Amino acid sequence: MGPSPTEIVRTLVAGRLPGLVHLAHRPGPYHVRHATDPEGRVLMLVPVVSDLAAELDPGADDDVAVVLDVLDLPPAPGAPSLGRAWVSGWAAPLRGTEARRGAADFAAVDPTGDLLDVGTRFRLHRFEVVEARLEGADSVRRVDPGEYAAAEPDPLHAIEPELLADLTDHHEAQVTAYLRGHLDLAGGPPRVVRLDRYGLVVAYGGPGERRRARLAFPHPVADPAELSRLLHPMLCPRAAGARPAADGR
Repeated sequence: MGPSPTEIVRTLVAGRLPGLVHLAHRPGPYHVRHATDPEGRVLMLVPVVSDLAAELDPGADDDVAVVLDVLDLPPAPGAPSLGRAWVSGWAAPLRGTEARRGAADFAAVDPTGDLLDVGTRFRLHRFEVVEARLEGADSVRRVDPGEYAAAEPDPLHAIEPELLADLTDHHEAQVTAYLRGHLDLAGGPPRVVRLDRYGLVVAYGGPGERRRARLAFPHPVADPAELSRLLHPMLCPRAAGARPAADGR
């Protein structure tokens, strides 16, 4: 079992990856710094002196139709992409108490010091997601906005590159031995290329042959501390504990 399309969209849009915003009947796209609040609404931190600010808040009271476009950045060479998330809605500037609450929600994802200048040098705009989809290599999946809002971003996504680097740099021998004992592998040494709350994605096979398998955790991981406990049997072979289950792809 891996993350659903809904969970992937929620994870990609969370605010850890670069985003582009497209505005209806406007030039663009524009690079934007964004985050999501606990309800999944998108917050955009925009310099007041910028082309994007001028397009988002041209002096009228009408909200502006926007589409946020976020492309997954694979964390390691040869790692599969999660795809591209597209979410759309009607953006409105936040003021007063709403701006302060929005800044606190943004800071929970990205505690940038520029949030201190919201209302002077920066302005926050927010939109509720009314349409969402996940674009893969050969498909586009629509995501229900209500299910999107109820989903949670993967708690490991922001630190996935560091986790994979640690497995490679400090535990390569233990990981290889564990994977060979739990997967029917052929060719060169196996390599963990993705990691999420549901398990590990392993690449293996000989030259010119790309194959992947998923090792599922006994249950979804809640945080990095729980991940450390689940990986302990892999990194310390003598330790007792639950073993991930293999799922070939």
